[in-house]
Parts: sequence; structure tokens; C-alpha cells
Amino acid sequence: MDPATASSREQAEEPARPQTMQRRAPPRTWRGSIIAAALCAASASALVAPTPRVPATRARRRIAASVVGDDLPSRPSVDGKSYGAELANAYKRCGEITKIFSKTFYFGTTFFSQEKKQAVWAIYVWCRRTDDIVDSPLAAMLGPERMEEDLRLWKERLDRIWVQEPTDALDMALSDAKKNYPSMDIEPYNDMIDGMLMDTPGHQLFQDRYETWDELYTYCYRVAGTVGLMVLPVLGTSTTHTLEEAIPPGLSLGIAFQITNILRDVGEDALRGRIYLPREDMAKFGVTEEQIIKGVLDENYKDLMKFEIQRARDYYVEAEAGIPMLAPEARVGVAMALRVYRGILDKLEENDYDNFRKRAYVSKLEKFLYLPDAWKATSGLPP
Repeated sequence: MDPATASSREQAEEPARPQTMQRRAPPRTWRGSIIAAALCAASASALVAPTPRVPATRARRRIAASVVGDDLPSRPSVDGKSYGAELANAYKRCGEITKIFSKTFYFGTTFFSQEKKQAVWAIYVWCRRTDDIVDSPLAAMLGPERMEEDLRLWKERLDRIWVQEPTDALDMALSDAKKNYPSMDIEPYNDMIDGMLMDTPGHQLFQDRYETWDELYTYCYRVAGTVGLMVLPVLGTSTTHTLEEAIPPGLSLGIAFQITNILRDVGEDALRGRIYLPREDMAKFGVTEEQIIKGVLDENYKDLMKFEIQRARDYYVEAEAGIPMLAPEARVGVAMALRVYRGILDKLEENDYDNFRKRAYVSKLEKFLYLPDAWKATSGLPP
């Protein structure tokens, strides 16, 4: 999902991994994001909300149009009262889009204050619109050259958002969030674009195979770890911790989420010709690409899944240690997101590691049943 600036950005080094994540092969005893990513890391916070009570097809078409900006004013008004009304409507639209496209994420935000949830909605919508540029039927029809140009313009728009010059109403919401949370950094947004390009056939960053865990880590950071870095300034930290201290566990949550996603979707990804499991891990357990493409479930494959699941769990442990570092009102939502996503790994085990024919998921009831434990784990912590 990047343009004219891509060539120079590709050469840039990824952010140094926090010391706690400097390991190539975690103990055998570890995708999926956000804050709900990194929170994912909050992506994180994606839990589950009741299905929206709107005509599904029509509502999705209406919201989809607003995602790409077809029905939005080209330039928000900036005069007093009308600006306030437009801003309120922009946040409302962001909430609608979030609820339609990610009920889980939307539910996680219900634990936040109004200001925080609106900012998180705005961040989600920016991520969603970015994804639509590179991964939608229209993007496929227009081709890679047009996509490169669209992303160049999209990055220019991002720069304008950061200096309070939004292009449309949805950009206005993110611009206002940036004003309210000045520690928000633009770099994770640019990194996410590069991560989406890694999933875009025809682009020079595209990858559908990963040789090592380090290669896959870069992908997980870009598509999911970045979300945690986006959302963390909004969630805030406790009075005894700094934003810098909270970043490593936030990144760990994003990485854990993305690993979980990868493990859940091995069969679906293989049908699309993509295998995210590191080749070095596959070779270690005697698993071949042909086996994955054919969906052959044997003991070698199960052992590989056990190894990857433990890797994800190791990152969840690192992430959970960071929850006390968050501001009190953000802790329950993140703790819930972590438990729900981690629960997918339990379901994968219950399915006897069959992610070819069975989908590992946590039911709505089970998600809500995690709440008492999340509440207990975050109660009584220092402010």
C-alpha cells in the first residue's frame, strides 16, 4: 500500500526492537495485532459488539462509500459553530464505520471515555481507508501504477492531517485527535502503509513467503504492531510509567495479535497462494508448502502449530505485563482484547490444530465471560 517515497522508505531500518523482544526463537514452551493490535495493540481492543440493527447490504454500501470519501465534503468548514457540528458528525461517521466493519474493535472502545473512543474510531477509519486503497475490488481493477499514485496522494493527505489541514470530514476527525493527543507520531501510519504493500501483488514490497521469523516480525510490526503505537498515546499511561516504557508491551500485543491471525487463517491464506509461516520453522518440523496447500494435517504439522502457538503466548505474556502501565480507564478494554485474542489459540488447540477445515473463534458469550477475569486483573492497580 506506497508511492514515490517508497524507494527511500524501503531502505529505512525498522524501529529497534525493545530488549524484551530480542529473540529469534522464543522458548518452545508464540500474529494478530493492536491494541487490538498493539493494543489491536487496542486493535486491538476488538472484542465483540451486538450486530448493528441496520439493513446489512444497504448499510455496508453506504458506509463503504464514506470510507473512500465519495460522499464527503472536499474541504471541511472551519468557522466556529459549523466546524463544531461537522467535527461531531465526522466522529459519528467514524463510529458507524468502525461498528460496521469491526464489531469486536468497536466493542472494546466502549470501555473508554468519549474523547478516547472517538480518537480510536478515527484511527481505525484511517487504517480502514488505507487498506481500501490497496486491497479492494476497485484497487484490483485500477492496477499497481494507479495504486502507487493514490498512495502518494494519501501520504500527502496524512501530512496535512498532522498540521491540522484535513482534506475531508473523516480526515478532520483524525486531525482533531492529533490535536487532542499531541504525542501521536506519524511514523507508525507510514509504516502501516508499507505493511499493506507487503500484501499487494505486483508491488516491490510484496511477499507471499517468509524465510525467517525476523522477516515475518517486520510484517507483523508493520500491519499490527503499528496499531499499538497509534493508539497508545490515546490510551495514555499510569502516573508511574511513561509512554516510552509502555511501548514495548504495546508492540508485543500487536505482534501477538498478528501471529494469532496468521495461525487462525493458515488454510484461507493457502487458498490465496500465501504462506506466512516462516520457512525455517516449517523445515525444522518437516512441513512442506505442498502439505499446507493440500491441507494435510499430520503430527509434524501439529508440532509446528504448537511451536508457533507458544511463540504467540510468549508475546501475550510480555503484553500483559504492560497493562498496569496504561491509564486506569484503558486497562480493562486492553485486558479483554488480550484474553479474547489469546482465546483463539485455545480454540485452535481444541480443534486439534486443524486450521485447514475448521475456524478457531471465540463466541460472543465466551467473550463476555472473559470480563470478570479482566476486571479482576486490572482492579486495585495503582493509578
